[in-house]
Amino acid sequence: MSAAPLLSVVIPVYNEEMNIGKLHTRLCNTLNPLEITWEVVYINDGSKDRSMAILRGMAEDDSHVRFIDFSRNFGHQLAITAGIDFAKGEWIVVMDGDGQDPPELLPELLAKAQEGFEVVYARRRKREGENFLKKLTARMFYRLLAKITNIEIPVDTGDFRIIHRKIQRILKQMPEQHKYIRGQISWIGFNQTYLEYDREERMGGTTKFTYSKMIRFALDGISSFSTWPLKVATVTGFAVSAVAFGLIIYSLYQKFFGTTEPGWTSLHISVLFIGGIQLIGIGMLGEYLGRVSDNVKNRPHYIVRDSNIPDAEH
Repeated sequence: MSAAPLLSVVIPVYNEEMNIGKLHTRLCNTLNPLEITWEVVYINDGSKDRSMAILRGMAEDDSHVRFIDFSRNFGHQLAITAGIDFAKGEWIVVMDGDGQDPPELLPELLAKAQEGFEVVYARRRKREGENFLKKLTARMFYRLLAKITNIEIPVDTGDFRIIHRKIQRILKQMPEQHKYIRGQISWIGFNQTYLEYDREERMGGTTKFTYSKMIRFALDGISSFSTWPLKVATVTGFAVSAVAFGLIIYSLYQKFFGTTEPGWTSLHISVLFIGGIQLIGIGMLGEYLGRVSDNVKNRPHYIVRDSNIPDAEH
């Protein structure tokens, strides 16, 4: 395509050999009838299966296909970052590569965006194929994040959304290493709205988003857009200090006016309690200092091994 496409679709891929072909067929069936110029940018995030070989074959057969092959696994959010960096479209859609975000919703997202919105995010009514615990923890996290941040991050949404290229230009100016794309887009502002949809089950394979990755992702979201954990540590420190002061007064009273010596139990409880709170506070400080250290190093967000995009470095 010589001219810049109207629509770019960004799809991170990590061990999705079972799903890429079927997802691309659905994309073509959805977008080709619209008679618009479009491209799809697949980012291979260090897959260990045949995902990259499949992407190369798709690129040979379909001129719409662009691919970026990372040198290793850099993570979901940095894969999205790379796709947005090299997308050429006036409008850019971000969606997952497992088929849970339905390509059939793209015409509605594009139509809604063209009504005068720079961002249209897809808000989930249902989450098929996920167990109760995952749904519960996700629901709790999004509502907690909405309470403790000073920006409005929409609840029950993922990265599935359409953005205007002016959002892309601003995202490129946000160099933090620990990316939380949906939070960054909310922070940018402009006119934003949503469409509701029912999230489908994976077309095949198993989820790559384990509970450990969910915890890491939650920490990135909270630490990127809130100082609430530091405030909690401060308030808790004052509360524990008040309790400790009370124990000191009690110990002095027992020493001078009591009939029995203070026992080891109260001493052990106070030492362990205060020590535990101190470790929590130090841990919170460490999380923030670690992020400062990563940003100061100024390393590239990702390294491209190969790509069929002319200006992608490899």
